[in-house]
Amino acid sequence: MKRTELLAPAGDYASLIAAFNAGADAVYLAGKQFGARAYAGNFEEDELVQALDYAHLNGKKIYLTLNTLIKESEFSFVVEYLKPFYNNGLDGIIIQDLGLIPLLKTEFPHLELHASTQMTVNNYRSAKWLKEQGICRIVPSRELSLSELQEIKEKADIEVEAFIHGAMCISYSGRCLLS
Repeated sequence: MKRTELLAPAGDYASLIAAFNAGADAVYLAGKQFGARAYAGNFEEDELVQALDYAHLNGKKIYLTLNTLIKESEFSFVVEYLKPFYNNGLDGIIIQDLGLIPLLKTEFPHLELHASTQMTVNNYRSAKWLKEQGICRIVPSRELSLSELQEIKEKADIEVEAFIHGAMCISYSGRCLLS
């Protein structure tokens, strides 16, 4: 059986250190572009590269959120934006836009792709299809029961990441309407 990974959010470098010191195996964070929390502090490029070094020296992982919908004019920028992080060992990326999957699989073949809760995966059929496209982990809708999560895990044979806490917001899954 695969070991459970404790994953925590990191809004800045201090919270990244705190999360690792408190026992997190990995953190998810956003850079300055393409993250759902555009007005949060988020990480500058050099700060994220430094965080990757720190995490890997301590046996930890970092997953970058790229959990927004990408405009056609932005696709080439996504590749340039991700290159320094990929080249410094980024462990995975959490995406919302289905159109990114073939681009990222081509440009960054060794990068783990995770389906964001913003994809609103509610069933094993969706999870199985995403796995066939190259997604290795899904973050399903927050409203699902433990038995529904178990069904997805078993029938889709994919890693499932589940929220055990989160922001108080009025939403459906990760699609916040008001926070």
